[in-house]
Amino acid sequence: MNVTVFDYGAGNLHSLAKALEAPDVLVRIETDPYRAVEVATDVLVLPGVGAFGSAADRLAPGRAAMRAAILGGLPTIGICLGMQLFFDGSDEGEGEGLGVIPGRVTRLRAVRVPQIGWNAVEPVRDPLFDAAPLPMVYYANSFVCRPADASVVTAWTEHEGDRFPAAVRAGRAVGVQFHPEKSSTHGVRFLRAFLDDARTTEREP
Repeated sequence: MNVTVFDYGAGNLHSLAKALEAPDVLVRIETDPYRAVEVATDVLVLPGVGAFGSAADRLAPGRAAMRAAILGGLPTIGICLGMQLFFDGSDEGEGEGLGVIPGRVTRLRAVRVPQIGWNAVEPVRDPLFDAAPLPMVYYANSFVCRPADASVVTAWTEHEGDRFPAAVRAGRAVGVQFHPEKSSTHGVRFLRAFLDDARTTEREP
């Protein structure tokens, strides 16, 4: 399985790449949004490092190609910022998101921002959470996703009374607001469950 991590140029992706690696999984880091979704890519990963505006700027040249690939069935997981890029736009910065999920990203309605540390996940529906239960996971976020249609939400969480999506799904695109690569063995198991699910996926021509 060829897994491509799209690099916004904003941070060290070593821990994420290490969590994804396996004897049958080849992980590559790609800075070109076109090449990130080329045919050789079986799974796309949008990591959780960086700010929305700069990340949107980096993917802008290949935004249409990446959006088409995701909507066409390319298994994709967006982590933290990567999940936020699934949406139309963000109050954090200028630039367009991928528009895979209608909605907007807004600042946490809380006194203590950013939220940094361990918090719960309340699954609603998704076989990934059955395959890899997550008692507590690690968050590091000041902004959260507000989908136009709550039916895309597969798990919720809450910080100081602000209830927001911990996970969303649109077809084969899965977004998580938490960092599974920093969530101990449970988080790594969740990433493995996602890759296992992706193996059964057939992309549209």
